[in-house]
Amino acid sequence: MNQPIPYGRQHITDEDIAAVTDVLRGPFLTQGPHIGTFESAFADYIGCQYAVAVANGTAALHLCCMALGVTSGTRVITTPITFSASANCVRYCGGEVYFADIDPETALLDINAMRALLEQHPKGYFSGIIPVDFAGYPVDLAAFRQLADEHGLWVLEDACHAPGGSFTDSTGTVHRCGDGSLADLAIFSFHPVKHIAAGEGGMITTNDEALYKHLLRLRTHGITSKPGDLTEYQPGDPERGGWYMELQELGYNYRLTDFQAALGTSQLQRVEAMLDRRQAIARRYDEAFVDTPVTIIVPPPGVDHAYHLYVIQVDSRKELYDFLRTKQIMAQVHYIPVHLMPYYRQFGWKPGDFPNAERYYARCLSLPMYPTLTDEEQDYVIAAVRTFINS
Repeated sequence: MNQPIPYGRQHITDEDIAAVTDVLRGPFLTQGPHIGTFESAFADYIGCQYAVAVANGTAALHLCCMALGVTSGTRVITTPITFSASANCVRYCGGEVYFADIDPETALLDINAMRALLEQHPKGYFSGIIPVDFAGYPVDLAAFRQLADEHGLWVLEDACHAPGGSFTDSTGTVHRCGDGSLADLAIFSFHPVKHIAAGEGGMITTNDEALYKHLLRLRTHGITSKPGDLTEYQPGDPERGGWYMELQELGYNYRLTDFQAALGTSQLQRVEAMLDRRQAIARRYDEAFVDTPVTIIVPPPGVDHAYHLYVIQVDSRKELYDFLRTKQIMAQVHYIPVHLMPYYRQFGWKPGDFPNAERYYARCLSLPMYPTLTDEEQDYVIAAVRTFINS
């Protein structure tokens, strides 16, 4: 290959460029009408009642923790196989992060490991859980919701990898990732390698009106100017005019710009086609590796995988990673277990705490996965992997 093949890549069309250009030529670069348009369109796509656009996925996680009341002493459980932001958001609010091991069959948070952790402590010790739809594989939130309700926990779904993903519960009901039917809040990311690219950007979804209104205030410094939300303003007060606003709590400037929202809205119009292409690429990989020592994760019927990533597991992972780089194939590792990061090691986490996660990390490698990956490029990737494992 003359050009490197990355593990992920954005796809920008002329329509996307026109959508952004229209905003740049208009009166609003931020705090304009395109934010609401994007939020409404995204809520319709996901199937939830409310959506709040924010600066990025990490900001979304942070605001969710604030809205859910995470503070000093709050204890929250998440998975060690995720991007660090899934845990860091708790620390931003002063809370304590606990981990539970993954299910080796799915690489998702293991509900049995989480149940065991909960049962080791009295009720009320933990406040919430952050399950992650890792790589686009939807977590069985029906089971997690039931366990959370038994222990009085809130559920924050990190669905950054999984817009368009879904699973079918034991009653035959289909739940789309982030639709608010089981999680209190869910978050998405619009980083360039994600399903929807907005440069940066994030979205929070929920069916809880009170949380929705709180999040709107938190993303804009904690300030409101809406008459119905003001606490000290009286209609007709001669000392207070149309400029009046109240800082009611400490928030952040986590707003999305209008040109990012326009790009996100444009991308959203073809997200199903891009999802179909991701799933087709995954099927070709599955078929290519079925007769090899490569370990792949194939979801069962009833699970609609969104395939942000296509992860294989192999022995000699480091050697395969280096070999693919010599072939201009920029495979990547997702992820180093969060509990092994130096920042979290200071809290007492150590190697051996979560053997399934650590075993997965030692063997995992993400192959190129993005809608514009051509069959020719994918065949080249497959041939390189097979050459390595047969050598």
